[in-house]
Amino acid sequence: MTTSSSERGVSLGMPELPAPAYPDDVRERLERDARELIARYPDSRSALLPLLHLVQSEEGHVTRTGMQFCADMLHLTTAEVTAVATFYTMYRRKPSGDYQVGVCTNTLCAVMGGDAIFEELQEHLGVGNGETTDDGKVTLEHIECNAACDFAPVVMVNWEFFDNQTPASAKSLVDDLRAGRDVEPTRGARLCTFKETARILAGFPDERPGAVEASGSAGPASLVGLRLAKGETAPARVVHPRDGGPHDEPQGSAVHEPSPTEHLSSHDAPQDTSASDPAHPAGPTAEEGE
Repeated sequence: MTTSSSERGVSLGMPELPAPAYPDDVRERLERDARELIARYPDSRSALLPLLHLVQSEEGHVTRTGMQFCADMLHLTTAEVTAVATFYTMYRRKPSGDYQVGVCTNTLCAVMGGDAIFEELQEHLGVGNGETTDDGKVTLEHIECNAACDFAPVVMVNWEFFDNQTPASAKSLVDDLRAGRDVEPTRGARLCTFKETARILAGFPDERPGAVEASGSAGPASLVGLRLAKGETAPARVVHPRDGGPHDEPQGSAVHEPSPTEHLSSHDAPQDTSASDPAHPAGPTAEEGE
């Protein structure tokens, strides 16, 4: 008895059918938005990234129909559009939830608890990385860096910050999202759906009341670095040679500048070289640390 190729689950390699077109009213609306975006660039091809966000705002992910639309508007091949859509992780390739919950698992967040948060959320929600809950509310994913190390461990929901999270607070957060309760980010604008976020990322105005005025703020560590970069330093602290001298200058005294013969450590001490000591043309008289 023989079985057919379809019964054996074997693909015959038939070409995929063309992507279905948007309904006329949807395409007319998207074309109007797309022309506005394209007009902002001297080269229409440069509008591909915002156009991908635009079609993502329509269906919640970048579909074959959306990629065909981008190709038509920019006079590109679908292969060129697909190459870009598959390169950037912010473009979803399959249906996803109203809320994209990203847990930072990069080094600092991971050691501060990010790995534990991600593991517990997977178990709590019953989904893996990049998967969506059955109710279509939450898509969970790990993110390499949320650029908010001052507040580690950090969780982002539709790119809004939820700082200093714990496994318990993160589970409470996703429960509130699934239940439709109001959730306030630690900083920044109030939450909106992923589709609304995609439209904002495409370059259209954020029409939420007060959203533009709301903004995240840098953490204390970042602000210290900024002050140092601006030269706003505290009084200098000079470490003297190991001769029993004081380690700190008295408050209000002039800052002591070391002389050429003073060095803060043995590693800074001058070494005889062929340029300064003809008797030792091969280089330093001793290896560092001897």
